[in-house]
Amino acid sequence: MKKTLILITLFLGLSSFSFAQNAPSFTIDKAHTQVNFGINHFFSEVTGRFNSFSGEFNFDPNNLKGSSANFSIDVNSISTQEPKRDAHLQSPDFFNAEKYPKISFKSEKIEKTGDKKYVVHGNLTIRDVTKHVMFPLEYKGEMEHPMMKGNMILGLSIETKIDRNDYGVGTGDWAATMVVANEVRIKINMELNRKLK
Repeated sequence: MKKTLILITLFLGLSSFSFAQNAPSFTIDKAHTQVNFGINHFFSEVTGRFNSFSGEFNFDPNNLKGSSANFSIDVNSISTQEPKRDAHLQSPDFFNAEKYPKISFKSEKIEKTGDKKYVVHGNLTIRDVTKHVMFPLEYKGEMEHPMMKGNMILGLSIETKIDRNDYGVGTGDWAATMVVANEVRIKINMELNRKLK
């Protein structure tokens, strides 16, 4: 009897582990994904985007234990439509792109908070600073691609805020918030794809 109970417990544990690994894997459709940000300069907002990024996503609303997100952004791809400003942002005064070329995020868990609303817990690394963050995630929907048979489309979006000074983005006089605000508003709209088996 004791051996039977042990076998049942082991089976359930293995089944749970296996289930947690089965969230579908999606790739980013870079042509339909945007990584945007906004920050105040005095009283006006300067907006920009990162044009180069990559990531791996496993997502299933019914299998959050098996869902995960890894995302990487190339700092040198920053664009605010002003080349001199972009070069300054890449310099040691701000991102120091030569020494720290990537911004990275790795999830730890995903929790549901409401209808199509989730929170992604994970670690965000900018420059040489890593901090635990919680990003609100909205599930836009999933459907089979009407023009690409055998392909599924997943829509996700993240809209959040971070403090640039928490990550040392803005050194010396640029750490002050009189000219450039500390709050950075981030909006990421993602379209992801996967092939049906």
